Amino acid sequence: MPRLIIRPNKPLRGHIRVPGDKSISHRALLLGALAHGTSRISGFLPSGDCLASLTCLQALGVEITHVPVSAPRKEGEHPALVVHGRGLYGLRAPSAPLNCVRSGTTMRLLTGILAGQPFQSILTGDPQLLRRPMRRVVEPLRRMGAEIRDTDGHAPLTIRGQQLRGCDHSLPVPSAQVKSALLLAGLYADGPTVVRQPGPARDHTERMLTAMGASIAVNDLTVILSPSSLPLSPLSITIPGDFSSAAFLLVAATLVPGSEVTVENVGVNPTRTGLLDVLQAMGADIALSHAGEQGNEPVAEVTVRSSELRGVQVSGDTVVRMIDEFPVLAVAATQSHGTTTVRDAAELRVKESDRIATVVAELRALGARIEPLPDGFLIEGPTPLYGTGVDSHNDHRLAMALAVAGLIAEGETVIENAECIEDSFPGFASLMRSLGATCD
Repeated sequence: MPRLIIRPNKPLRGHIRVPGDKSISHRALLLGALAHGTSRISGFLPSGDCLASLTCLQALGVEITHVPVSAPRKEGEHPALVVHGRGLYGLRAPSAPLNCVRSGTTMRLLTGILAGQPFQSILTGDPQLLRRPMRRVVEPLRRMGAEIRDTDGHAPLTIRGQQLRGCDHSLPVPSAQVKSALLLAGLYADGPTVVRQPGPARDHTERMLTAMGASIAVNDLTVILSPSSLPLSPLSITIPGDFSSAAFLLVAATLVPGSEVTVENVGVNPTRTGLLDVLQAMGADIALSHAGEQGNEPVAEVTVRSSELRGVQVSGDTVVRMIDEFPVLAVAATQSHGTTTVRDAAELRVKESDRIATVVAELRALGARIEPLPDGFLIEGPTPLYGTGVDSHNDHRLAMALAVAGLIAEGETVIENAECIEDSFPGFASLMRSLGATCD
């Protein structure tokens, strides 16, 4: 899908499920590989990023097999994965550099694991990934005794694994990837690993380690992992739907008049649902029901009906709880009454693209009134949007946000380089069509 064409839309309607959570899929694979025994992962997301983790693990000697789904296959259902764990010290030295493709999660979390292995490895990836900063994870790992050579603060990373020591880390900014890398390295440390966070970040790693029997304690924003003589227990997990993927459908249903969409079985981990809070503050008609738990994660059914929105200010701890949703929030803000201001989001500058610069450039091309800020942006609304040619900048979340914008723009919106959507949301276009969207 190198090009995606979106046209103005009739109401979106339907009950749907989104693919499995990307963050949880990565972690289930990686921790399943370190378990003693066989893990079964249902609902795994077969996206480009998660498949990068899978391929790297196979290169490290981990056997991963598929269990076919029962016939007939349900919409969005994928085969379960069986991960034959090799234990903490059962990985083997790779015969070639490990290619993380475009996945920052794969690279950063693997760095934590490989820092404690008794062999040398190299992590590399596509040019887009090689531009992303890596010292934020490399430097704290070096404090634990890791021997890692970077390339001017970026990958490729050369890691000479060795015995690590416990360390007390205070993170300068909340980061689930850095926190997770340090906790994974802590599995190989000779003393406690303490991670102190300045604000809430995704806690999927802590939840999963707890379920696997690791000696881990969480006290508010401090996480402590202590050495244990017991192996990690294998997982049996069904991964909930990815809230970050559902976000595009929720905003689309809010903006397209007459819409009503229900997303079933979606993860509502409170470290991930900042967008829900912001949309409700903007006046969105959102209701949660059928709350429960799946895979040690909270889930619910989320129903959204179209509504008028008002501008808001977003900053502080809310930012990290919705860091992947700002491109589509910006689309919502173009149709909101008043000014929407985003601050404290400088992290957007070092995502798959500079998401402040690219969101501003592409939404301006559609007619939005949006101004960049050093750590966010300012948007005036409501503003009519007009279809034109736009570019994803090989950023999957920007591509999908532009698709949502195309549903409310006058004329045809053509998104170039849309194949990157497969990095996180395979089947995005077909799912949109199932709700009534006009896209080719």
